[in-house]
Amino acid sequence: MTKPQGRFNPIILALVFIFGAFVGMRLSNGGYHNPELMNISPLGFNKLNEIIHYIEQEYVDTVKKEMLVDQTVGFLLQELDPHSYYIPPKDLSSVNEPLHGNFEGVGIEFSIQEDTILVISPITGGPSEQVGIRAGDRIVEVNDTIVAGTELTNKRVMQLLRGAKGTKVKVGILRGHTSTQIQHFTITRDKIPINSVDVSFMLNDTTGYLKLSRFSRTTYEEFMQHSLTLKEKGMRKLVLDLRNNGGGYLDQAVKLADEFLVSGELIVYTKGKARPKRTYYATSSGAFHQTDICVLIDEGTASASEIISGAVQDNDRGTIIGRRSYGKGLVQEQTNWPDGSAIRLTIARYYTPTGRSIQMPYEEGSEAYHEAQYERLGSIETEIDSSAFPDSLKYFTPSGDVVYGGGGIYPDVIVPFDTTDRTDYFIALLYNGLIREYALDYVDQHRAEFKDMYTDAAEFEKLFVVDYSLLKGLYGFASEAGVKYKRTQANVSTRLISNYLKANIARYLFGSKGFYRVFNKNDKAIKKALNTSE
Repeated sequence: MTKPQGRFNPIILALVFIFGAFVGMRLSNGGYHNPELMNISPLGFNKLNEIIHYIEQEYVDTVKKEMLVDQTVGFLLQELDPHSYYIPPKDLSSVNEPLHGNFEGVGIEFSIQEDTILVISPITGGPSEQVGIRAGDRIVEVNDTIVAGTELTNKRVMQLLRGAKGTKVKVGILRGHTSTQIQHFTITRDKIPINSVDVSFMLNDTTGYLKLSRFSRTTYEEFMQHSLTLKEKGMRKLVLDLRNNGGGYLDQAVKLADEFLVSGELIVYTKGKARPKRTYYATSSGAFHQTDICVLIDEGTASASEIISGAVQDNDRGTIIGRRSYGKGLVQEQTNWPDGSAIRLTIARYYTPTGRSIQMPYEEGSEAYHEAQYERLGSIETEIDSSAFPDSLKYFTPSGDVVYGGGGIYPDVIVPFDTTDRTDYFIALLYNGLIREYALDYVDQHRAEFKDMYTDAAEFEKLFVVDYSLLKGLYGFASEAGVKYKRTQANVSTRLISNYLKANIARYLFGSKGFYRVFNKNDKAIKKALNTSE
């Protein structure tokens, strides 16, 4: 979801009271007043419209009415709750894309390296792959115009390469790390899928892993395709990774939960002032009634992801593992307006099968709400303090287990955020993108060698070793980028740095499946899931 509106111009904050204050002051002291404004009939009087019109006409500097309206609407919606917000016309398409499940463009995953567009990988079956674009290609020209070295940004790249289905774009490519000969390709843009399932594979002979990043219009269809493939490979337990999944469409979450539950079990219910209570029950069509379920959650797990987690937990259907989820129990409805804008307005609350509302409190305002959510990122919850919950926030599952309302889904098995070897040096490498950039550069220089040595991600994960020379190269690369080498901290963080480096090398060779195969080996939540018996 799009981030809520930020701070607003003082003009906008004043709109809610300036009209009454101004008129009252002028009438009391005999000062100047606008006769046209004073003669408005109370019948049909629209204060907000008149204030905006008055500011537009009389304010000391020129202001645009559209700007006033947009910012005022955004401010008013944010005063209601933290998840109601306004989407300006210019942003609507990009905001909707992740939920629609596709966009129109050339179909590449890219990174900007040394002010040049580097193709991480063409999307399988997409228009770039069809014309022969390869991983590692550098796009230096677009429509015969040099774009390399022009202070590129991600937004600028998308403006250059995205476009309506059927339109063409000509790109100039440098292929190979030292190549100077430009090759030209003409790509016909097409619809490009935005996948909900990042990756799925078997963790062992009987346990499947599926990473779900969002709930878009195609989520259920994607989930079934991937999970049934895992089932054919012998899956008897599914580890469903919903960490950092911010949610999306309610109906997709309901359909997915239905696959786990037996007929008649409650999945979720919603109700609001203008919306009557609506209940969603499982049917008899689920394909995974007999499959053990472990759901991984963290502070980034929100909305539709929490509906899945709550349904599994409240029906004693599986084990929730990780950290307390975000706590978004509000349902938004999008309404599009004639000018191309939209609002997403909270129209109901949702409740888990035991009756829990898991929405975090927001009575102190949106700013305090988001600040509290941010502060949680640095906290370490090692266990649930049951004494901190009043009886009104304690609920019971059919088996008698206690679950808690009042803010997020509390996992059955807590895996605290591990800070043991997260030194300042590691954090500097990670958040400056240096591990990722070095991995990308390393793969780019040795791509042919890797292709000859490893046939797939599983083989790479098993055989490739991050040795000292590779780490030394990273540390030198980071020093050149301005992050000074700290030997003691680097030694403390060696395991983490090596894992991130190997995982990113795997990503640039084999895509998301490569990254997660490597990264999951040291994932404590996944280790817990593998050792959990239903």
